Amino acid sequence: MPERVVLAFSGGLDTSVAIPFLAEQMDAEVIAVAVDLGQGGEDMEAIRARALDCGAVESVVVDAKEEFAADFCVPALRANALYMDRYPLLSSLSRPLIARHLVSAAKRFGGTVVSHGCTGKGNDQVRFEAGLAALAPDLRVVAPARDFAWTRDKAIDFAERTGLPIETSRKNPFSIDQNLWGRAVETGFLEDIWNGPTEDVYAYTADPATPRDPDEVVITFEHGVPVAIDGRSLTPYQVIDELNRRAGAQGVGRIDLVEDRLVGIKSREVYEAPGAITLITAHMELENVTVERDLARFKRGVDQRWSELVYDGLWFSPLKDALDAFVDHAQRHVSGDVRMTLHGGRAVVTGRRSEESLYDFSLATYDTGDTFDQSLARGFVQLFSLPAKIAAARDARHG
Repeated sequence: MPERVVLAFSGGLDTSVAIPFLAEQMDAEVIAVAVDLGQGGEDMEAIRARALDCGAVESVVVDAKEEFAADFCVPALRANALYMDRYPLLSSLSRPLIARHLVSAAKRFGGTVVSHGCTGKGNDQVRFEAGLAALAPDLRVVAPARDFAWTRDKAIDFAERTGLPIETSRKNPFSIDQNLWGRAVETGFLEDIWNGPTEDVYAYTADPATPRDPDEVVITFEHGVPVAIDGRSLTPYQVIDELNRRAGAQGVGRIDLVEDRLVGIKSREVYEAPGAITLITAHMELENVTVERDLARFKRGVDQRWSELVYDGLWFSPLKDALDAFVDHAQRHVSGDVRMTLHGGRAVVTGRRSEESLYDFSLATYDTGDTFDQSLARGFVQLFSLPAKIAAARDARHG
């Protein structure tokens, strides 16, 4: 009986080429697994059929939109996850979920090998394989683009020569990855980091320079989880999906970044993440209102480390599990409403309210009704400044 290879199938160039290539090189049967992560604009049934047209013996589409939103996007939101303070981890979040479904498919179809379309230059090879190592260490991994030194030009030649039913060609050289949390575009003329992105690069966001009326939105959170928009109760998937449309229509969430890849090189990526950037901006502001100062300061370091772990493919790791527990505890009081104006490529907070608020108007006001005892401030400032005063006097003696 031929060996069975379970392939993470996107319907793009690399994974479409991988099906006949794996079948030929390994004398194997290929099972294609496509995971619907809310990417939109793609007919998942057409992708399923495309895998069969490329030679797969089985083709499976998994509807994981709600799972991705609740189990991956929401934890990233609660951790304010922005790699290098800008990138909201849209590709990084999807890989461990895809790995989970690859393992499930391998058990279902008797697969002994798992395959993906990543190159040796990318981060995703690590994310897939680190996840697979944690979930099913008995499975062998083969990556055709990496292990058999496929260049993009060779893959395009192979696709054109064999008539594979894919969209990527020399006229459309971009590599695109998209899901509910955002869209990533690389390669092509973007590899020259002096070249600016043209409008045809974007699909999730409208041109922010186009005049239009602003859009005001109120987002409700419970324990750091978005649960409603403008008073309408929604699932996390529905919240993100609606904000992708509304914030995207205002040009919110465009990111052009030269980032530090895990494999040691710098890479230029153009991202669109309208819903993610809007939600993270709102969530950060609600934390400003509801989280005590020292906890908030420490959490910022946790958020950064959490982002780095997920970017590096360590979703299934002891440290991330421990940080998840910390974040969960820190979100106990992060409940309330945040009002935002979406306009001109920006999501701007204009109001916040919470039953868990630590903001005390009577202490903060400078007008009548101020209850802050200013007579305590002189002694506080003197004691707070004392270490610096003593050190300065010592330095003066030795100066």
